[in-house]
Amino acid sequence: MTAPKRSITSTSEAASPALPKRARGRPRKTAEERDDGNRRGALLAAAARLFRRQGFDATSTRDIAAAVGMHSGSPFYHFKSKKALLCAVMEEGMRSAIARQAHAVQDVPPGPQQALQQMRRLIRAHFDTLHGRGNDFVPVMLYEHRSLTSAQRASLTKLQDSYEAAWTPVLEVLHASGQLRAPVKLARLLILGALSWSVQWFDPKKGASLDELTEACMVLFLKEC
Repeated sequence: MTAPKRSITSTSEAASPALPKRARGRPRKTAEERDDGNRRGALLAAAARLFRRQGFDATSTRDIAAAVGMHSGSPFYHFKSKKALLCAVMEEGMRSAIARQAHAVQDVPPGPQQALQQMRRLIRAHFDTLHGRGNDFVPVMLYEHRSLTSAQRASLTKLQDSYEAAWTPVLEVLHASGQLRAPVKLARLLILGALSWSVQWFDPKKGASLDELTEACMVLFLKEC
């Protein structure tokens, strides 16, 4: 009779506790990494401020990281490059502008009687984007647009088109009523260009308010406001 086979596993091995299973997927973020993940907005705001004041080329990622108290390499956790950060600043500015603009006119029904009110609110919202709280984002786009790659410019153009599209139906109504004399497309380009140029000269400390600027634009661009 063949003797029974002994277990290959020794008694000591069998009694040893099982090792904990290794967690699958990406390792958990450290406290610093979690904090960095919550500070993307702070990075964008700091980058926008520095890009506007110093220029894109003169601003380093080290400058931006220092402005928000982060390690010099932390911005690359969120953005592949300084140019990607620049594009993100511009996209954030345009999305914020689109949201502000939509909110400004949401309670004004479309139609000939309301077109002047819509126009006034569009102008005021544009001034808020340029000169109100968090006003560094869109001016950076005006100054540093050429620093983007062609692919980044194409992506940003879609947001610009969405923003400007809200002006066209209002201008069409005003043109049909005779209150806007210039062709609609040219009028839109000229008006937005004139408003945006105010980032070069407007200073609230010199007496004019955004409401006064808005009314001046209404008189300048439209007939019988």
